[in-house]
Amino acid sequence: MVRVRKKEGLNETVSKMVLEAPMIAKKAQPGQFVIVRAKEESERIPLTIADYDRKEGTVTIIYQIVGAGTMELDTVREGEYVQDLVGPLGKASETEGLQKVAVVGGGVGCAIAYPLAKKLHGQGAEVHSVVGFRSRDLVILEEEFCAVSDQLCMMTDDGSYGQKGLVTQALEELILAGNEYDEVIAIGPLAMMKFVSLLTKKYGIKTVVSMNPIMIDGTGMCGGCRLTLVRDGQRVARFACVDGPDFDGHEVDFDEAMHRGAMYREFEAHAREAACRLYQKEVQ
Repeated sequence: MVRVRKKEGLNETVSKMVLEAPMIAKKAQPGQFVIVRAKEESERIPLTIADYDRKEGTVTIIYQIVGAGTMELDTVREGEYVQDLVGPLGKASETEGLQKVAVVGGGVGCAIAYPLAKKLHGQGAEVHSVVGFRSRDLVILEEEFCAVSDQLCMMTDDGSYGQKGLVTQALEELILAGNEYDEVIAIGPLAMMKFVSLLTKKYGIKTVVSMNPIMIDGTGMCGGCRLTLVRDGQRVARFACVDGPDFDGHEVDFDEAMHRGAMYREFEAHAREAACRLYQKEVQ
């Protein structure tokens, strides 16, 4: 069992947990993930490592409370224990040699984008961060991004904070201003990553995306995270959890990934309804 050293709500739907996991913290790298199980009968949830502290022996996860699994996870209080934690899993993000990078995060995907921006900043790279949320109430990690970014563009769909508009709008403005990026790293909803990739393809900028949103089992056995890459006209199958989660955004068939993801909505709705009753009992 793994003790929750600290827990806090970042907004109404997103929570952060700092877990005591010295063996995982010792080897964790940005881009990798862990699998957490809240209780003995809980489902296994793959979550990208949002931060780690090797000295303190802790690993930080940030999750959005949207389904049965995350609802149950959120019933675990500070000082209590999650059943188990496995990791680090997946391939670490490749950052060596990058001198100037645009890191684009959308919504809770910013929790995955932040450790990459932090590592790049620590390596001496120039980091321009573009982060987007639906509204001011959903903004997370603003101070953290400020600390590791040479330039930070804050976007909200409704204009309630920062600049009104989409992350693609801000990114294109940076490109047109003459910024020459070695790479763009985009992490967030599938639709966001798709349109960032379409934009950067137009300008010939290498783009890496994290396919964490489609992971389910986290070991490659369930097949739920299968995606198609298009390389030189050939369609190639890969699995996000064992071959990624990072991939070339210009190769990913996002339309297929989004279509397959929609297939689970009805099942998830039923599971969420059942979990809501459990969640309400736990918080009372």
